[in-house]
Amino acid sequence: MHAKVLAVDDRRENLIALEAILQGLPLETVSVTSGEEALKKLLIDDYAVILLDAHMPEMDGFQTAEHIKQRERTRHIPIIFLTAVQYDTHLAFRGYQAGAVDYLTKPFDPWILRSKVAVFVDLWRINVELTERASECGTLRAAIDEALDVLESDSPDHQKVGLALDVLRPYGRP
Repeated sequence: MHAKVLAVDDRRENLIALEAILQGLPLETVSVTSGEEALKKLLIDDYAVILLDAHMPEMDGFQTAEHIKQRERTRHIPIIFLTAVQYDTHLAFRGYQAGAVDYLTKPFDPWILRSKVAVFVDLWRINVELTERASECGTLRAAIDEALDVLESDSPDHQKVGLALDVLRPYGRP
């Protein structure tokens, strides 16, 4: 599974610029032109980070972020707001209040955005790997418990392997 980044901007040229900035990173960029489209994409796929334009017609970025953070499945996804409006502390606060991890004004340094996205992609990968390892540990634990049940049974065949209990016990039940 590879990381996906959701880019949301009502202007196609901005999405093309974001795709160019992120090119070469180990990720797939999914671009949409509205908050509604973003919410639909979030129902289907998992994303490492969302790059969200703050000012869009109909549903703006702030409203979109509020919807994202209300959903259990998507509330953990980091959001970086991007805006063409000159930095305004009130708007930045509104972005952070809506759940953003960062708020960048255009023009921004593409290397800074690229670096921030790379960090969130790395964190996403680590989280996916930890989830997979936890699942593997659960499966191994169940197999050990099952083996212990078989070994503890009164069957004469299983008495021959009684020593195996001493080996498995530290990894199984107390």
